[in-house]
Amino acid sequence: MLVPGLLQTEAYARALLQAHFPPLEEEAIEQHLTARLARQSLLTRRNPCVVFSFILEEGALRRAVGGTAVLGQQLAHLLECTRMRNVEIQVMPTQRAAHSGVNGQIVLLETVERQRFVSIEAQGIVNIRSDRDEVSEFWLRYGMLRSQALNSEESARVIEHMAGEL
Repeated sequence: MLVPGLLQTEAYARALLQAHFPPLEEEAIEQHLTARLARQSLLTRRNPCVVFSFILEEGALRRAVGGTAVLGQQLAHLLECTRMRNVEIQVMPTQRAAHSGVNGQIVLLETVERQRFVSIEAQGIVNIRSDRDEVSEFWLRYGMLRSQALNSEESARVIEHMAGEL
């Protein structure tokens, strides 16, 4: 539905926080925004370098959160992120009506010790699972999603095309 927090521009993140219901106090918006932007330092951390792979619904890239100017900045930022060696972005085309990710967002995590977790978030509620069998199913689902989405080069071209349409 949305661009993940690690990839959001400040303006995009602010627009999302301002749209929160029930409405957040201005101070809470600033706190959430500061925390979200601080987490983005993971993208550029070098020791240890963290590898990220994102699969974004095409519809999320067309949703003009904050208006078309904010969306344009967001798409430009995504293109910058695609040039990072530790970040891969794939787009799931809207024309692929049914795929293994339609049930919602998942975040897969793997520690340095190779422990795997899955984080499932819906309506602001986060559920982190560590059961090997459960987590394994989500990693299998992720593999299927990667095969169903556009590859990273095609995805960058789609994002660039969308940005050009604005």
